[in-house]
Amino acid sequence: MNRTFVIFVLLALTLSACGSSPSIWGIPLTPTPDSTNPVAPLFDPFAVQDDPIIFPTSTSPLAIEAGASQTPTPDGTSPLIVPTYTPSYDSAPFLYYAQSGDMLSAVASRFGVKENEILSDADLTRTTLLDPGTLLIIPNQITEPTTPNIQILPDAEIVFSLTSADFDIKSFVEEQGGYLSKFRDYLGSTGWIQGYDAIERLAIENSINPRLILGLLEYESRWVRGQPVDLLHTDFPMGFNDYHYKGMTVQLVWAINHMSIAYYGWRAGTLTHLDFPDGTKLRIDPRLNAGTVAIQYLFSRLHNQSQWAQIINPDSGFAAMYGEMFGDPWARADTIGPLFPAALNQPQLVLPFEPNVQWNLTGGPHNGWGQLNPNIYGQTHSVFSAIDFAPPTEKGGCDATDTWVVAAAAGLVVRSENAAVMVDLDGDGYEQTGWNLLYMHLATKDRVPAGTWLEVNDRIGHASCEGGVSTGTHLHFARKYNGEWVTADGPIPFIMSGWRVVAGDAPYKGKLVRGEEEVIADLQGQSWSSIVRDKDE
Repeated sequence: MNRTFVIFVLLALTLSACGSSPSIWGIPLTPTPDSTNPVAPLFDPFAVQDDPIIFPTSTSPLAIEAGASQTPTPDGTSPLIVPTYTPSYDSAPFLYYAQSGDMLSAVASRFGVKENEILSDADLTRTTLLDPGTLLIIPNQITEPTTPNIQILPDAEIVFSLTSADFDIKSFVEEQGGYLSKFRDYLGSTGWIQGYDAIERLAIENSINPRLILGLLEYESRWVRGQPVDLLHTDFPMGFNDYHYKGMTVQLVWAINHMSIAYYGWRAGTLTHLDFPDGTKLRIDPRLNAGTVAIQYLFSRLHNQSQWAQIINPDSGFAAMYGEMFGDPWARADTIGPLFPAALNQPQLVLPFEPNVQWNLTGGPHNGWGQLNPNIYGQTHSVFSAIDFAPPTEKGGCDATDTWVVAAAAGLVVRSENAAVMVDLDGDGYEQTGWNLLYMHLATKDRVPAGTWLEVNDRIGHASCEGGVSTGTHLHFARKYNGEWVTADGPIPFIMSGWRVVAGDAPYKGKLVRGEEEVIADLQGQSWSSIVRDKDE
């Protein structure tokens, strides 16, 4: 590594962490930990708050009220909704066929076994993703009640996959003629915006399927096909009745974040149970797919266990309503195949800045999009898919820089707005397919426009604090595949110019490793975080 640039270390002593999501309602996100010179935020619905005011409401989902089977209580005064399943245990081993996105460590965690207890004719010593369809023989060591083994939605219907590419949100909403078709929301960064446009932006920026967003909105509040069931659901359409989260957009962000926590937590094997508001608990059936777990988890945050059991009933619950609205989601998923095909590898990438210029690794693996308030979401983060780099600056903080961010791989710019540039590496024009790279916090000045074809090392723009709260000028860099965020330190390693990303024991911790060399992430950009790209790349 060229050390002639060590003087820039003094210039790079800047905080450069990110609340990676631009605040679409114009409210900056919470500065990242260890900030010594943060940008003063406006009121932030995601910041740590005092105990929230919780408004009373009925927690009965509309589908339950409409016609679910109910059992009278002993006194005959009020009906009680009972679960429709009975947990059972079988001493015989599980015969489990690996699903798209499975890795051995996560499968072992879900089933409550050790990796070496899992048998298969396939080679399980690989550190890559398991090939879809691989037969695994797993001991049955589960001794507690589990959720039913009922698939609700395929993974492709959760993330921003190709199944959403031909879906016209505006036309669909207007055809339904419900409350949402006339609704407008105020986003501080944009002003007044039509409800369906807000849905589209939420889908794109969070990489969530827009059909799913609309389905949840309809199921909880009837916003899409009718009118809000009551005044409370007008202000709190997802049923999370915290006054800090009043309004459609923030309600949906809350729901999206919970689904992401579950979806990617299931992928990683860190989520195994559901905890309900009434204090009850269920182990998640280990055979479920990530998309189903995301739905189960979200509704477990809103409803007690008996109500939740009715919601996941495939004949009368959420899945039934979803099929009525959008047709068969499994048929759509079948047309695009698995999200993660066999033997998937990352294409070759270079570090996203020019050679012979010192940058600093200021953020190890952390959330790909947005920050999660631990007081609301717990200590769990959704997926550690992104890393942060900071260029040298003269004053520190959010100082402007002429240093260039460059293309880490060739591809087509499919999105360049709100401080984000998304580059599609397969060049088909869809960020829902193949490998895509997110370059975030790029200044408006000199930012490459959408529709531009980039070769490796072509200039994209300048790192900045635009696009949400940043405690310093920096680049937020992440990968997606087929619409799904890809973990930086996982079975598909994040490698740039031979440097491999290694996660730390907390968000923003970690390092880059190349042979015997190490670059350790540091929010202040101290010397051990400096990195210079080789000149011959």
